[in-house]
Amino acid sequence: MPRVGLRSHPLNLIRFAPAEGVQLVVPRALTIAGSDSGGGAGIQADLKAFAAAGAYGMSAIVALTAQNTIGVTAVHEVPAAFVVAQLEAVYSDIGVDAAKTGMLFSRRVIEAVAEFLAAHPTPLVVDPVLVASSGAKLLEDDAVDALVKLLFPLAIVVTPNLLEAHALAGEGTRAELAERLVALGARAAIVTGGHGDDAVDHLFDGTEHTAIPVERLDVGATHGAGCTHSATLAALLARGLPLVDAAREAARVATDAVRNGLPELGAGDGPVDVLNLKGTHANR
Repeated sequence: MPRVGLRSHPLNLIRFAPAEGVQLVVPRALTIAGSDSGGGAGIQADLKAFAAAGAYGMSAIVALTAQNTIGVTAVHEVPAAFVVAQLEAVYSDIGVDAAKTGMLFSRRVIEAVAEFLAAHPTPLVVDPVLVASSGAKLLEDDAVDALVKLLFPLAIVVTPNLLEAHALAGEGTRAELAERLVALGARAAIVTGGHGDDAVDHLFDGTEHTAIPVERLDVGATHGAGCTHSATLAALLARGLPLVDAAREAARVATDAVRNGLPELGAGDGPVDVLNLKGTHANR
């Protein structure tokens, strides 16, 4: 039976129906990150974003968090050997077209993940999650250096927000920060834009700069926006989109997820909604 990939299919690929007798090959996207018990960020946000972007989502969980819209009250690290076991299970059977990393928490986990990915080359998005939106630390101090030295060289693109970019690369404009992040080893960098004076995602691919304007929204529901952006980006790369096109679409999707966010959930910053659940129920 012939197999047809979706990588060159237009952005509405999720509606694509294969011809009779043709086996559909769904893009496969993997998230390597922490679990958010509140469902707004982390693994939960990534899997929703993968599905919304038309990719089959898989996960390797590196930590469990006790978390809600107010903050993170506890973190339980998964042993590095078990993280690798999850990766081996996914790669040996299903396969991966693109992967993303989010919260990795410790040097031990970063070293194990980097060693595995170096032996299994995969288009990789590294979202250098340092601190939760609530202020909770999600990466131990001695892990930052390992993240940069071991994972950045494996990444097609790194996607820090402005605050994370400053922590990793010092002060400067978004363009300067993106260039420094590439100099640290990544092939490309996107400094994402909800923070700072200018609402813009800035992409530097090692050669060219691209500014991607984003809409700044007055919505009390931004929890998971960064995860949604990087997961969407990974899913689009799994589909074979060029980086600049994937970056523009990921920015649009993340913005819409904030616009459709759920500020009524919880007492803190509400979760984004990449699936537009309120719109779905309104149309019933």
